[in-house]
Amino acid sequence: MSQNKTIPYKITTLTGLAIVLANMIGTGAFTSLGFQVKSLHQTSTILTLWILGGVIALSGAFSYAEVGANIKKSGGEYAFLSHLYNPLIGYLSGWISLTVGFTAPIALSAMALISYFPYLSVNPRWAAIVVIGIITFIHTRNLKISALFQNSSTVIKMVLFLFLIVMGTFLPGITSGTNTTDASYLTELISPAFAIALIYVVYSYSGWNAAAYITNEFENPSKSLPIVLIGGTVIVTILYSLLQYIFLKHLTLGEMEGQLNVASLAAQKMFGKAVGNLFGLAISISLISSVSAMVWVGARITASMANDHSFLFSFRMQSNQLPVKALWLQFVISSVLIITGTFEQILIYCGILISLSSMLVVIGIYKLRNEQPKNESDTEFKSPWYPFFQIIFVLLTVWMIIFTLYDKPWESLAGMINLLIGTATFYWGHVKLKYF
Repeated sequence: MSQNKTIPYKITTLTGLAIVLANMIGTGAFTSLGFQVKSLHQTSTILTLWILGGVIALSGAFSYAEVGANIKKSGGEYAFLSHLYNPLIGYLSGWISLTVGFTAPIALSAMALISYFPYLSVNPRWAAIVVIGIITFIHTRNLKISALFQNSSTVIKMVLFLFLIVMGTFLPGITSGTNTTDASYLTELISPAFAIALIYVVYSYSGWNAAAYITNEFENPSKSLPIVLIGGTVIVTILYSLLQYIFLKHLTLGEMEGQLNVASLAAQKMFGKAVGNLFGLAISISLISSVSAMVWVGARITASMANDHSFLFSFRMQSNQLPVKALWLQFVISSVLIITGTFEQILIYCGILISLSSMLVVIGIYKLRNEQPKNESDTEFKSPWYPFFQIIFVLLTVWMIIFTLYDKPWESLAGMINLLIGTATFYWGHVKLKYF
């Protein structure tokens, strides 16, 4: 008569928070500052940039928490937009996640992991591919192993992160006066360069919505989702702003410009070259949790799509609750991106599409509230100060995308082509099912 052995394993709020923190705290926090200082030269502008990125992420987190608490389906934007609009819009958001939304950040995190590793003499691209392959294999075992691996790797990352912030705060910084603020602050703040730099920051904050992709895997989705999404975003916004302050305190803008390993350079300034190299090793190890979290979450979108589109049936969840084939498909796409793309090109390319998809979910709150019955229970989470945060998110996202389309036309064109290809696969799949 025993039936409890058939109950599937479910993750806790703590594991969900670990996934969000690991998704958010990663490549962008340690690397994107080197690209931002190419065109922004005021420390106050750069710090404003990171705080604004946190406001955007928090605005999105409020919206996703409300949408997720009402729809209660795994798959993130794919599940939400399919419900809010129509299957094609949902499919395209899932296509974005499959082709760049997670595969590109996985590729970028693995590349950053290798670039921070101070004792490596092998080909960095192939080394990054091997790292992704090993982590993918771990996540094909079972959900309990995935949760244990994710929690432990995230704890290591948080300890390292806090250590760097605390030590960087108390150790003396540069005294050259290079990092200053003057009247050009407002000029930079309204410049196209600021909008472009915001793409890097939005990418750095990407992952605040990670829990929305695995809603069905929580013990109590309605309770856990708002805590995980909003709590994780607030924590990371504070940590990110402090971390960028530490970098700006200990490095000149010239030393950071164009560099991927900004954190390692800052550690060398603070502790000396030998200790700085060890710190680079520690950062490299800590990025494992970022790759792991995105590998875990990303494949769930493909599996969710496969439940609704029969031509993707091979990528459905297996009997062990794991999307094994979707995980390996994700590995292949990430590997191709590593071989064919550059760090900066991939970042801009995926940043535009991710922002567009997230914006549609936020706009969908208006539709969701209008469709809800008047006598609906108030037990589900509601975004505070509605529609204040939604307006902020939409306006800043549109502003950022417009300037990026103008300043980075080739990367933007690549994003539009990707959407056209996704549309073609959607209709090809349905034609195939109808006639073959």
